[in-house]
Amino acid sequence: MFGRRILVLIPHADDEVVGCAAAIGRARAAGAEVIALYLTTGIPDRTVFWPWQRRHHADRVARRRREARATAELLGLRPWRFLDIPARCLKGRLHAALGEARRAIADTEADMVWAPAYEGGHQDHDSASFLASHLRDLVPVWEFAEYGFAGGIVRRQEFPEANGSEQALALTADEMALKRRALALYASETGNLGYVGTARECFRPQADYDYRAPPHPGKAFYQRFQWVPFRHPRIDFTTPAEVCRALARFG
Repeated sequence: MFGRRILVLIPHADDEVVGCAAAIGRARAAGAEVIALYLTTGIPDRTVFWPWQRRHHADRVARRRREARATAELLGLRPWRFLDIPARCLKGRLHAALGEARRAIADTEADMVWAPAYEGGHQDHDSASFLASHLRDLVPVWEFAEYGFAGGIVRRQEFPEANGSEQALALTADEMALKRRALALYASETGNLGYVGTARECFRPQADYDYRAPPHPGKAFYQRFQWVPFRHPRIDFTTPAEVCRALARFG
């Protein structure tokens, strides 16, 4: 799972910590360079926020990028580019994002890609998995588990379905401490990262997904609070079916 130069597709700044902080350290210890492409700003479009919050939107984006750069320095990760795609919008900007990913591979001479699994944790994670599947003609692609809701329970660093190729990394005490430090650098996301596990990380060669269908039956992780009867900035009201339709249109 370690190449000479590894490009990590990061849907939101903080996913590099959630999914692969320890793996980044181990890859670097093995002599690899690890490069980051941040696919979205990590912040929803300004129109999603309450009217009185919108004037601070640019500040939110700038803060998230400062946190990402500080985290990259801690982990030894090289930021390559931050795309200006709002969170929850990656499915509608697939062509642009794929072009940037292909340019990143060419410019950095990456020989491997890491990306989130198709697991329904966040719609942008699933879109990133779809993008990664379109890079397999260039380089090997490995995927990491973050979080999901398969079977109606919150799952951390565990794929919805195992296929026998998984490699679970049991984190050492030092790796767990470093991961907690990296999570703490994302102070703007403190309220959203309490579910993150720090005991292990899980990788495998990217599975062959049918992106025309949701990642698993039942609710996706991001649908858990869609029972709220009004639009709230912190709740993503997108459905997996909508994501699948967007991916199918790309195809």
